[in-house]
Amino acid sequence: MRDTLVLNASFEPLSTVTLNRAVVLVLQDKAVVEQAHPELRMRGADLDIPAPRVIRLCRYVRVPFRRQAPWSRRGVLVRDRHRCAYCGRRATTVDHVLPRSQGGQDTWLNTVAACAEDNHRKANRTPDEAGMALLREPFEPTPADAMLLALGAEDFEALPAWLARDAA
Repeated sequence: MRDTLVLNASFEPLSTVTLNRAVVLVLQDKAVVEQAHPELRMRGADLDIPAPRVIRLCRYVRVPFRRQAPWSRRGVLVRDRHRCAYCGRRATTVDHVLPRSQGGQDTWLNTVAACAEDNHRKANRTPDEAGMALLREPFEPTPADAMLLALGAEDFEALPAWLARDAA
């Protein structure tokens, strides 16, 4: 089942919730549907509504400021759209640009998505030492960008331009 993006009353991305939780928030009048799935509907005995893709809370929720998106292997794969940074094929692993054996850390700027073959070929070397060029440089997504990326690439095209401006 797909996740639903939750926006604050000020239209800032807050989090993602399950489809069922999104429907509950809408039915309790705690949120309104900003965008619905085109073909998916939620049906019940007395209910037939389009499944929410993006909801907005009716009341503003104050959240502590977060400067950085937390690093994770899954986050790196999602950020790089599951594409190998060396050859562009499907990536299933995370590679450290500066290997951990040489002091490299688990950070957004030191990790890229990689296919198993290229990750094995590069081994404990830097891309220069292995003679492998990066197709794109790693970057650190903002917390809001990381949340939008977590929704998946296919959902970006359906999001309004004002919401997906920095995430694509």
